[in-house]
Amino acid sequence: MPGKFKGVFVPHVTPFTVKGDIDKEKLKKLIHFIMDSGCNGLISCGSTGEAPFLTFEERKEIIELVMDEVSGKMAVIAGTGSPSTSETLKITEEAHDLGVDAALIITPYFFKLSDKEVLEHYRVIIEKIDLPIIIYNVPKFTGYNLNPTIVTELAKEYSQVVGVKDSSGSINQISRLVESVGNKISVLAGTGETFFPTLTLGGHGGVLAIANVAPHLCTQIYKCFKAGELQKAQHLNFRLLKLNEFLVKKHNQVSCIKTALNMMVEAGGLPRKPILPPSIETENNIFKLLKETGLVK
Repeated sequence: MPGKFKGVFVPHVTPFTVKGDIDKEKLKKLIHFIMDSGCNGLISCGSTGEAPFLTFEERKEIIELVMDEVSGKMAVIAGTGSPSTSETLKITEEAHDLGVDAALIITPYFFKLSDKEVLEHYRVIIEKIDLPIIIYNVPKFTGYNLNPTIVTELAKEYSQVVGVKDSSGSINQISRLVESVGNKISVLAGTGETFFPTLTLGGHGGVLAIANVAPHLCTQIYKCFKAGELQKAQHLNFRLLKLNEFLVKKHNQVSCIKTALNMMVEAGGLPRKPILPPSIETENNIFKLLKETGLVK
């Protein structure tokens, strides 16, 4: 049966200063804001954390800071994926040495790869590093939609595979994953709009970008669902969908989430170029949305 990787996991942003450096103080503030919500874990250096824009040394620095702040009070998962197998190995090995609970590994991106190549990529990493692995599928960023049969095969072969984060947005695909591997590993929704449906299908939680802004709301939905309070969970989910539609789907999710966090707890910082902050009009609409959903007064 799936282990401890259940519930709400937050792929936190990486706040940057005007000069483009990691804003450590804002990152610490963000970590404690999320921890206070009762979420089940943090994911450092994921897509929402702008991992493709981070150097190896910066990833290490961020993971170390998060580990120190969390101090064992919740799970810390490191995003260690890279376009190449060798670089993924290097980052994953460093995360292992830092003591993270698991690695979230995105499918290789940039070049168009075959299913066979992707399968071999994961096999090489799993066989060389003794660390729980969560497979990460996010077609909108990689241009590749992971075939559920690959997840099934890896989960069958390796006990180190403990979960899959599916950000395809396809309920049909998530349903297939729950059916094929849901009794062995955690099937986690990777988008806000599939979070509640994934739970109803028998999934185990979500890794949600929108949880940066609404960690308490996401946690409430999960707890209400687990308690059998389905009508309440559904009502709360409507609020989440409204936030997710604007902050994640309509605009650049990194810049909008950071702007929202700056308005709420002054913990978002700036995005790293080439991503730019939102326009004044979008910023005003973000503030209006946060007021409407009760996240700011």
